[in-house]
Amino acid sequence: MAPSCPCGSGLPLDQCCRPALDDPRRAETAVALMRSRYTANVLGQWNHLWATWHPRTRPNVVDSTGIEWTGLTILATEDGHPGDTTGVVEFRATYRSGGHDDVLHEVSRFQRRAGRWMYVDGDVD
Repeated sequence: MAPSCPCGSGLPLDQCCRPALDDPRRAETAVALMRSRYTANVLGQWNHLWATWHPRTRPNVVDSTGIEWTGLTILATEDGHPGDTTGVVEFRATYRSGGHDDVLHEVSRFQRRAGRWMYVDGDVD
């Protein structure tokens, strides 16, 4: 049986986030890119996070070693469809770090650049 996608969609990884992990242009919506970025965190695929972060805002190094991501819930989306140029995804991600469970709540902004979605930045609370 194929492994379930870590993003929580209920689909097998190969039918959900794997195509976008292999080629970020395959994320057709902002929420699909958000899910693939979460999955990249789970799988330790830092290159995907860096490659899908807008060059204007991305750090020099992307790495969340030491964090075990345990769940993703998409709370809301605004725009971010195939024909849009911007999108917003609100999500809650649970994780474990240093023996403690915690929650990241973020409203992320995405922009289509050169025909593909890029993470720009987000508001965290």
